[in-house]
Amino acid sequence: MKIFAFIAIIVAAIGVWYIWAAMLNGGSSLVDINPDPSPQDIRSFEDCEKAGYPVMESYPRQCAVPDGRTYTEEIVVEATYENADEDMIVVDLPNPGAVVGKEFKVIGEARGNWFFEASFPVEVVADNGTVLARTYATAVGDWMTTEFVDFTSDIKVPDSYIGPATLILRKDNPSGLPENDASVSFPIVIEY
Repeated sequence: MKIFAFIAIIVAAIGVWYIWAAMLNGGSSLVDINPDPSPQDIRSFEDCEKAGYPVMESYPRQCAVPDGRTYTEEIVVEATYENADEDMIVVDLPNPGAVVGKEFKVIGEARGNWFFEASFPVEVVADNGTVLARTYATAVGDWMTTEFVDFTSDIKVPDSYIGPATLILRKDNPSGLPENDASVSFPIVIEY
């Protein structure tokens, strides 16, 4: 009789644990009869990837659902400002995280004091620290102002380079004093 009571207590404890675990799991049972979502339930790259559908290693990555739909991974990349902010310089093209070619244009606007003699340095640096391109952005218009001035720069990286890089726009600092240094930088991908 004691053994039956002991077994009944164990079974009851397992039942209570199962109900408690199911409630923690959002009210659904612990055993999912259909663990794979149907393609109709896929509404984003994340859903597609979680469901185990093929992910293409492109940039940005893409995931394909069997019914022919593809979802592209949304990549949010922010610019990094050193001793500066968006009230000093704004880059319109390329966008942070953009895929660019071996030759591309940088376009934006900066306050007049970002320039010296109507230009400021621009660099493209590979992930390993190698400088791929070093040039200047040039003011389009009168740079002797505290207002925003449009700028443009033509960039050309070596034909042999493909991969991630960082675009760096530096405030021209003819004084050479570190406290006058400022920059904005962000990652790009050189692909074609």
